[in-house]
Amino acid sequence: MPRNLGHYLCLAAALSLASCGGGDNSNGYGPPTTGATAAPPPVGGVFTVPGQESLSAADVQQLLAQAIGEAKARNLPSTIAVTDRVGNVLAVFVMTGAPALTKVSSRQIGGMAAAGQTVGLQGAMIPSTTAAIAKAVTGAYLSSGGNAFSTRTASQIVQQHFPPAPTTIGLESGPLFGVQFSQLPCSDLSQRFTGSGTGAFIGPKRSPLGLAADPGGFPVYKNGVLVGGIGVAGDGDYGFDPNTLDIDNDAEEAIALAGTQNFTPPVEIRADRIPVDGTSLRYSDMTAADLAPLAANFAAVNGAAGGLVAVTGYTDGTLRPGTIYGTEASGIRPSKPSEFANPDAFVLSDGMGNDRYPIRGGTDGASVGQPLTATEVRGILEEAFAVLSHARAQIRRPLDSRMQASVSLVDTNGQILGVLRSPDGPIFGTDVSLQKARTATFFSSKTAGDQLLATPVLSGVTNIPAYVSRVRNFLHDPNALTGTFAFADRSGGNLSRPYFPDGEVGPISGPLSVASPNLFSPFAVGLQTDLVTPNILAHLAYVQSNGATADTPKGCTQLPDAPTGNKRIANGIQVFPGSVPIFRGDQLVGGIGVSGDGIDQDDMVSFLGLNNGGLRVGGGIGNAPKAIRADQIVINVNGRLVRLRFVNCPFAPFLDTADQNVCEGL
Repeated sequence: MPRNLGHYLCLAAALSLASCGGGDNSNGYGPPTTGATAAPPPVGGVFTVPGQESLSAADVQQLLAQAIGEAKARNLPSTIAVTDRVGNVLAVFVMTGAPALTKVSSRQIGGMAAAGQTVGLQGAMIPSTTAAIAKAVTGAYLSSGGNAFSTRTASQIVQQHFPPAPTTIGLESGPLFGVQFSQLPCSDLSQRFTGSGTGAFIGPKRSPLGLAADPGGFPVYKNGVLVGGIGVAGDGDYGFDPNTLDIDNDAEEAIALAGTQNFTPPVEIRADRIPVDGTSLRYSDMTAADLAPLAANFAAVNGAAGGLVAVTGYTDGTLRPGTIYGTEASGIRPSKPSEFANPDAFVLSDGMGNDRYPIRGGTDGASVGQPLTATEVRGILEEAFAVLSHARAQIRRPLDSRMQASVSLVDTNGQILGVLRSPDGPIFGTDVSLQKARTATFFSSKTAGDQLLATPVLSGVTNIPAYVSRVRNFLHDPNALTGTFAFADRSGGNLSRPYFPDGEVGPISGPLSVASPNLFSPFAVGLQTDLVTPNILAHLAYVQSNGATADTPKGCTQLPDAPTGNKRIANGIQVFPGSVPIFRGDQLVGGIGVSGDGIDQDDMVSFLGLNNGGLRVGGGIGNAPKAIRADQIVINVNGRLVRLRFVNCPFAPFLDTADQNVCEGL
C-alpha cells in the first residue's frame, strides 16, 4: 500500500528532538526569445554577468494563466508552482479538483514494486504542492544563461544507464547520478521561507523533495535571461522517464510548457542542443504544436478555476514578483575586493551586505593538530576559481564557453570555510559543491565507519550501520572507512552504483547502493537516500500537517554531531564526481568540492585548484599521498580485477592553451 505521510508524524516529532535525444525542432517549443543586453564583465574579469531581469507580478500571473488554460483544455486539474531563479516560491495555484496527494513512483529496475517491497521514498504519498514546487525549482536550478534543462533532462541524467532505455542496458550511469538528492529541505546551506523583511528572499532556497526527475518542470526566461522555473503536478504520479527513445504524450509537461510560452529559453541553449558523450540531452516531448490556444487572463481563472494557496514552509498564499539574480536581495552577488581577489567571483550574501561564508580557518584543531588556516583556504579557493575561469565548459552553449561553477571548502568537522561561484553558474551547484566537499572529507576520515555504526536504526525506514559491513566485505578490508584510504567523490560514486562495475548488468551492487540492483530507482539509491529519508519524510509531514508537526532540523542525517555541534554532512552526501580531500602530509584536514559545467571539469578544478593552492601558500597542503588514494584499491569481481577511480580530468581542457593530461603526475 502507498505510505501516507501520516505514518511518519510520530517519526517527525522524534526527529525534531534529536536519451539518445530528440530531433531538431527549432521552433517546436514556442517562439525563440531574443537575448537581453547583459551587463559587461567586471573590470579585469573574463565572465559576462547575467542581465538584470526578474519576473514581475504580471509575468507570474501570465505564466499561471497559460498553464491553467492548458490544464482546462486537457481536463487535468493541476497544481502549478512558479519560482524565481534563487528558488523563492512566487505563487502556487491549485485548480479545483486537483489531487491533494501525489504518489512517489514505485517503479524499480525489476518492475513495479509490490506492496512491502518499496525502499527509500518509493510509494510515499506526498502533498502535490511539494511535487510542483520541486519541479519548478529543478527547472530554475539546473539551468543558466548557457543551458536550459527541464525535469525531463534531469530524468535522463540520474538513472542507472545513460541514456536510460531498454536498449542501453550495460552503459554507465547518468553523469549526474545522485544529483536529485541535493537542495534538500534539511540542507544547512539552503534558505527557508520566513515571510517578509530584510533578507527574507535571499537564496538559494530549499526544495521539499530535492531535484525532480518527473517531466513537468521547465526553466523560465525573460528577454533571454533565466529568471525562474515552473512546475506542474496533476496526474497523481511523481515519477521519471525510463525510456528516452520514445516520445511521451505527457499532460503535465504540456501544461508546464504552455506556461512558459513567451518565456522560453533561447533555442540554441536548450538541452536538446547539448550532447553528452555523443548523446543529445532531452528538453521536452511536447511541443508548441501540441498546445491549445494560449489563455492569458489570470483574473478570469483566479477563483473560477481554483486559487492561490499557502504552502507551509514555502509561501503564505500571496503572489509576489521575483528577485533580480545577482543583487544583494537575491542572496547571490559579486564579491567585494576584501572578500576575494578574483574579479569575477560571486558569493552568498545575507541580504544585508555580508558574505554568509567568509573565509576562515579550520575548527578542528583538537583532532587534526594543525588545521587549515584562513590563508590556505583563500589560496585553494582562489586558485580553483582561476582554473575554472580558463576551463572549457562541457554543457554550456555556445561551444567553447568558459566553465561556470560553484566551489566549496570544508574542514574535517564539515564546517564551511568558504564558498564562491562564477556569475552564471547553475544554482544547483552551490549546494552540490558543498555536498561533494563534505562527502570526500567524511569518507576519507578515520571516524567514518564509527559515525555510520553509531547512527540509529529506524525500523522499516533505514539501517545505516549495515552499510559499514557491506563496504568492508565488498573491499575485503576490515579497516575500510577508518582513514586508510582517501576517497574522492568519483571513488565513493563507484561504490554507490546499483551495478558494479558501473553500468555492467549483473548480480553485484556497489556496497553503498541498494542491496539488490532490482530495488533501484531515482527515489532509492542506497546510502545517499537512507541518510536523508527520515529528514525528507519529517519535512513532508510538516507541510502536509500545515505546521502541526515539527519541521526537519536544519542539518541532514541522524549521524552523531561533530565536536562543534553540527552534522559533518549537514546537507547530505553526493555520489557523482567533483571533489577531493585535502591533506597536510598524510593527515586529512578538509575537502574541496566543485559543481557546474561538467563532471570531469569538476574533478579537474578541485584536484588542480588544491594542488595550485598548496603551491601558492608554501606547499604544506595538497592532494592525498598517491599511496593512499582510492585508485590503489583493486576489487576482485568474479575473477576480474576492477580498480576504483580517484579523479578523471578532461582532455584539452583549457580555452587559452593546448595543454593535455593536466592532472598527470600530481
